Amino acid sequence: MRRKIGYALLLAWIGWLPGLPSAIAAEKLRVGKAVPEAFSFVPLDIGMRHGMFAKHGLEIESIAFAGDARMQQAMASDSLDIALGSGPAMAFVAKGAPIKGVAAMAGPPLLMAIVTRLDGPKTVDELKGKTVSVSTAGSLTYWLVSETSRRQGWGPNGINIAPMGAMPGQIAALKRGDIQGAVMDIGNAFDLEKRGEGRVLVRFKDIQDFHIHVIFAADKLIAGRPEAIRSFLAGWFDTIAFIRQNKAETVKIAAEITNKDEEVTGRVYDELMPMFSDTGKFEPTALETLRKSYVELKLLPTEPDMSKLYTTAFLPAK
Repeated sequence: MRRKIGYALLLAWIGWLPGLPSAIAAEKLRVGKAVPEAFSFVPLDIGMRHGMFAKHGLEIESIAFAGDARMQQAMASDSLDIALGSGPAMAFVAKGAPIKGVAAMAGPPLLMAIVTRLDGPKTVDELKGKTVSVSTAGSLTYWLVSETSRRQGWGPNGINIAPMGAMPGQIAALKRGDIQGAVMDIGNAFDLEKRGEGRVLVRFKDIQDFHIHVIFAADKLIAGRPEAIRSFLAGWFDTIAFIRQNKAETVKIAAEITNKDEEVTGRVYDELMPMFSDTGKFEPTALETLRKSYVELKLLPTEPDMSKLYTTAFLPAK
């Protein structure tokens, strides 16, 4: 008994010694969200609150931006380690950005919608020549408007695209009539509909072979701390599993983060959960859609070798 007590005291004393913490210090990662208010990025907040990332030895600093382009600038300036961005943003890798896609985060673009005023365009055909706002040039929202124009047979410029930054400014411009439409996440779209201030005109449900969101890692992180990427992705997919099984808790947190009521947020949850990937696997057909779109939408001069834009080396083994 004395021997057991002495051993316990020794362990406690070792844990108390300065410079010898009882637990290994968490590894810090700076993680960017392309926009602050979209439900797509709520898993990061839920994973932080419920300890999914901490379980894998990580401390997360979350930083939100006003669009993919600005977030990619932060990645290029070594201000971020991980970025939760869009599939179209993989074009930045082809342009020389020091990043790579490390997981396909979500598939079809169920998150987004084109919203018009109640007295605005009532059909997609009426969007020709009209002005629709997006977050930034080269962003997911920019791609979706260009792709809508292309699919209508008008080429990528049949709809005038106005990069306007953060969503509050876009909604204000829509209400004033400065623009005829705005691309926004369906949380904002459903909220405007509920208040009688807008109409959802386009939902992009016909775009199936797609990766709306991709998780990117900085080349510096890939080279110097590869295990941190594996830990982040493990925490991310643990979080997705939790969200699928805990709607009420997810809606409660998401409503707070996105500043929407729980009725709207519950509707968003039901609409969007099918798009999230449980594995992070990149789908060949989705990559082909992106590859062709980069030239069609004049994001790149030639179709890139998609295999050089991403890696599957860090995905959890399943």
